[in-house]
Amino acid sequence: MADRPDLTALIGSRICHDLISPIGAIGNGVELLMMSGAGQTPEVALIAESVASANARIRFFRVAFGAAGAEQRMARAEVTGILGDLMRGTRLSVAWNGPTEMARRQVKLVFLAIQCLESAMAFGGKIAVEGGETRWTLTGHATRMKIDPAIWEVLAHPSLRTDISPAQVHFALLAEEVARIRRRITTELRETEVRLSF
Repeated sequence: MADRPDLTALIGSRICHDLISPIGAIGNGVELLMMSGAGQTPEVALIAESVASANARIRFFRVAFGAAGAEQRMARAEVTGILGDLMRGTRLSVAWNGPTEMARRQVKLVFLAIQCLESAMAFGGKIAVEGGETRWTLTGHATRMKIDPAIWEVLAHPSLRTDISPAQVHFALLAEEVARIRRRITTELRETEVRLSF
């Protein structure tokens, strides 16, 4: 019997697909305003910045929450471009040390893991990503961490039942995706550092 389709991932892909076109159209409209000289105002600059941020977030969500076929690949330049656009103007930075090309399914896992670290690093910091097809390690450094130990337990023990809010859904999804490929997640939580490996 064929595997059942991942409806959650298909919904994520559909939403991102349907949103990317109108956001792109708004961005094009703002560009035309700026080129015509009519849009050289702080208000239009703010709209342009917001559109760029929304576009970057949707591109990130498309990989993290969308469907990923077994044959789909992503180049490192595309991955780092998405992360660079996503982190622009934030207090977080991501240093990516991965292969020049990797399976999209692997990138999906790493993007979900980045969101987990981002949840713990509400005040900013630096995330280092290292790995390849067989093992990934993400390390977050920050002067202050905001860690909910119960939600981090879900990663190491996916069978645990805990209340998950919409802001924490990436923890449950990462645990599920890693279990699907028969790997385990290890976590190390310290005062100024969080490490996550799978």
